[in-house]
Amino acid sequence: MPDLTRSRRAGERLDDWCRACKATRTHVIVAVAVDGAISQVLCDFCGSRHRFRGGGRGPDRPGEFLGANVPRGAAALVSDRERSPAVSDASTDLEMTLRRVIREETGLTPVAPAEKWRGGDLVLRPRAPGLKEQRWPIESFFHKVVMLRNRLRVLEQQVNGLEIPEDVKLKLQSYITGCYGSLTSFNVLFAEPDDRFRGSGESE
Repeated sequence: MPDLTRSRRAGERLDDWCRACKATRTHVIVAVAVDGAISQVLCDFCGSRHRFRGGGRGPDRPGEFLGANVPRGAAALVSDRERSPAVSDASTDLEMTLRRVIREETGLTPVAPAEKWRGGDLVLRPRAPGLKEQRWPIESFFHKVVMLRNRLRVLEQQVNGLEIPEDVKLKLQSYITGCYGSLTSFNVLFAEPDDRFRGSGESE
């Protein structure tokens, strides 16, 4: 269970209950309130984004199914209709296995940034004096880059499977390859070479 007594920052990882996976999963913090309370997290396994629920507690304990910024004793803001139905361990294991296979085949497995960037900040500093700079955790920016890469991979697979004229398919594939090439500047963020963007001049 995560330590909720200290302030957390976007990009950090912790365990929380994922309603989509119906299991406790590692999550990435994507939004933190001004007082340091965790408000939004993203599941490392299925990619779903949801309100922080307090750290690894399942729906069978609704009184503890609350986010860090919800007062103790408050009623859970989840109706009976929204609650996940009870499932057996066997069906849950099968579902998780299928999810894992699909994610591996579509390139949607979790990706880590290079060690030197972890805990760092992305800063946009205006040239004009007096203008406020903008700052984000690098992990949050990296996650957006990875999500874009994943969606491009899925789009590429969808195009490859279309039954359309070959010249049209080649044109669509060239557009996607061009997108990959335009994004190669972000390759410096990736820890593993296999996770990086590749343009038309680079081999897989």
